[in-house]
Amino acid sequence: MILRKLVLRQSRLKSLSGAARNFARAITTEQNGSMSTGPEGTPGGAGGGINNLPSSQNQSQSNTPSASSNGQAQAFTRSQEYENFKQFQNTTGKLGSIPGRVYKPHIAANHPPGPRDITLELLMASGAHLGHITSLWNPGNARYIHGIRDNIHIISLETIAAHLRRAARVVEGVARAGGSIVFVGTREGQERCVIKAAKMCGGAHVFDWWIAGTITNAHNLLQRKKVVERDMADRIVSPKPIEDGRVVVPDLVVVLNPMENSVALHECALAGVPTVGIVDTDMNPLKVTYPIPCNDDSLRAVQLVAGILGRAVGNKKKKVFYRHSVREEICGNKDEGKKVPDITS
Repeated sequence: MILRKLVLRQSRLKSLSGAARNFARAITTEQNGSMSTGPEGTPGGAGGGINNLPSSQNQSQSNTPSASSNGQAQAFTRSQEYENFKQFQNTTGKLGSIPGRVYKPHIAANHPPGPRDITLELLMASGAHLGHITSLWNPGNARYIHGIRDNIHIISLETIAAHLRRAARVVEGVARAGGSIVFVGTREGQERCVIKAAKMCGGAHVFDWWIAGTITNAHNLLQRKKVVERDMADRIVSPKPIEDGRVVVPDLVVVLNPMENSVALHECALAGVPTVGIVDTDMNPLKVTYPIPCNDDSLRAVQLVAGILGRAVGNKKKKVFYRHSVREEICGNKDEGKKVPDITS
């Protein structure tokens, strides 16, 4: 009796579950039919079809791959791929940063910065802080080195800025006194910055090679060649050769690559001529009177140093020449009681 009641109960539950399943299936089919046709029987009617969705949802649905009868997704068409690309470009095209500062070599060569424009960012952008590998370093540069990164010595940017400003003051002082300055840079690519810095200082330049004995044995070297008089623009004033020409010893020599011009540094030391030079981590800084710890292998850093030293003089060289000429003209006047005006300011 008990077993019979259990069997009847289970059969009733199964019949109810089957009826509920059929009822739910019928409701879902009716809802799908109403979504597709609408109350008026037309597709997309007022009953809430696909066309009544927002435009963004319609666009997203149109850009999604349609499902086949087997349930597998189909690939995007070319028009859908292009629409997806334009939508992605419009949403993400304004993101990110826009680079504002772009390095232009011709501007740095023609219009170099001055001593007041020295910043740590400018030195770092030019690569002036990068030294040589640690196995090639000179212990004399330990005070200039900030640290080591990837087995390369890093020069302190504050030290570079301080020594560069000091060298600029030295060049300015020599130019104020009316002294002659020689710029030496014999590496490939340094010709333009060497000539530009020498023109701004009103001095001379050497960019091919340093002839041994230019300072210590200049008299014998001049006797072998024909020497003519030239003006500041390097134009021949008189084709007649100078026989008893006076050898002019420079008052300051700026060497941009001291490693290759050790002979020039030795001659300057023998003649007592002060020198300004770029000293990398593999060179002895005691060979230069006013060293500038910097990367001598970077052409951009060398151009920056040469431009700053050239801009340190500016038009002061011309003012010095004008002051000397005016003083000589006034002192040579017959009026003895006339005072010489002060035009140094």
